[in-house]
Amino acid sequence: MTDHKYGVANDPYCYPSSTVLKNKLNIRSQLKLDAAERQLTGIRFEEALPRGTFDVAHYGSIHRHLFQDIFAWAGEFREIRIDKDASMFCYPEFIAREMDSLFMRLKPDVIETTLPRQDFAKKASLFLADLNAIHPFREGNGRTQLAFLKLLSEQVGHPLNLKTFSPERLLAAMIASFRGDVAALEVEILGEQ
Repeated sequence: MTDHKYGVANDPYCYPSSTVLKNKLNIRSQLKLDAAERQLTGIRFEEALPRGTFDVAHYGSIHRHLFQDIFAWAGEFREIRIDKDASMFCYPEFIAREMDSLFMRLKPDVIETTLPRQDFAKKASLFLADLNAIHPFREGNGRTQLAFLKLLSEQVGHPLNLKTFSPERLLAAMIASFRGDVAALEVEILGEQ
């Protein structure tokens, strides 16, 4: 479900005089849009996710895949400043640079190395914490992070059991990671063996 605590002034992504994001379905009710998002992204998540080289373009293609039925801007970086619960995400003018920097560090640190599961969980949690702080898309960052992590974990031989993930625990872990504490996120990534 979409959390509507984003702070945005004069949001061009929303319908006028509304906090509902403009969407391809022209849904003007937040509850109905949330339900449509859950259904449509759930279907897309069950399909084969886009394969790629675990770079910025690949990450954008995953967002586009998940949200293609809902938002015309799926896969595109946001162009406005947003915050959540008084925590400011990366300013849009720095998103491309920060994403490039983060994904350049990902390759030698995680992908091209055979890591024990514990080490992978630690490095992946640090990567996800930074990715979440950038928050490149106007909506759908968490779902895209999870889909990307699923592909990444399969790539390095430590597939995730998504059935062990609790949305509440994962959200709490992501919030803690935004404040510099990645321990809970690491535990979530490790999951049940």
